[in-house]
Amino acid sequence: MIDTHTHLYMPEYADGLDGIAGQVAAVDRALALGVEMMILPNVDRSSIEPMKALHSERCDSTAICIGLHPTEVKDNWREEVDEMLYNLRSAKEYTAVGEIGLDLYWDKQYENEQMQAFEVQLAAAEELGFPVIIHCREALPQTLEVLQGHKSVEAVFHSFGGTDDAVDMVRRCGDYYFGINGIVTFKNSKLRYTLPQIGLDRILTETDAPFLAPTPHRGRRNESAYLPLIVDSISDALSLTPNEVDIATTVNAKKLFKL
Repeated sequence: MIDTHTHLYMPEYADGLDGIAGQVAAVDRALALGVEMMILPNVDRSSIEPMKALHSERCDSTAICIGLHPTEVKDNWREEVDEMLYNLRSAKEYTAVGEIGLDLYWDKQYENEQMQAFEVQLAAAEELGFPVIIHCREALPQTLEVLQGHKSVEAVFHSFGGTDDAVDMVRRCGDYYFGINGIVTFKNSKLRYTLPQIGLDRILTETDAPFLAPTPHRGRRNESAYLPLIVDSISDALSLTPNEVDIATTVNAKKLFKL
C-alpha cells in the first residue's frame, strides 16, 4: 500500500516526544500495517523543513513534494511560489509539485491570485517533468480552466469526493488520477458509487492525515496507519479483494510518482 498524500510531519504527531520522534513513530506505525511508502506534500514555506526532517529519518519509506497550497495564497504569493520553485530546481529529492490548486470553500478573496499561483507552478512542473498533486475544493471549473493550458502535466486530483459528473468533467480535460481517502468510508458519502466510474486503473489511495480520518476514527487525528481501512472500503465498493486494490493502486502510484 502507498499513502499518496499524508502530512505526518505536522506538529499534531509530536505526542509529547522530543524532537521529531512522534512523527517518526507515526511513520513506523503505518509501516507495521503494510503501508510501504508515504508521500509528504508541504503546504507553505514554514512546512518545508519539518517535512524534510522527517524524510531524512525515514528516507526509504517517505517521498517529499513541494508547492504552495491554495489556502496559503495571499498578497505575497509570488514570493512564496518563488521559494517553492527555487527549492524544486535546486534539489533532487522532490517527487512531485504539490499540493497546489484552488480552494474557494473558505475564502474567495484571492481567487485570481490562486489561479495565477496554480498557473506558475503547473508551468514549472511541465517544464521540469514533475507530476502534480492538485487540491481542488469548490473550484472545479476554475481548476480545469487553468489545466487546459498544461495538457502534458500528469496529475492526481487529491481528496476527490465528487460525483460521476465531476469525473466526466475532469476526463474531458485530461487523463488524471483520483486520490481516494477516508471520505469513502463516511456513512453519508456517495463516493463509493462513483468509484466504478473512475475505475481501478485511475485510483490512488491516500489518507490526507491528520485530516479526514476514516470510520471508525472519524473526528479524530488521522494517520497513515489507517490506510488499510480505506483500501477495504474501495475493495467493497468495487467488489474486489483488498489485495487486488492494494496491488493495482500501488502500481498506479509508482507509475505517476516514478517511485
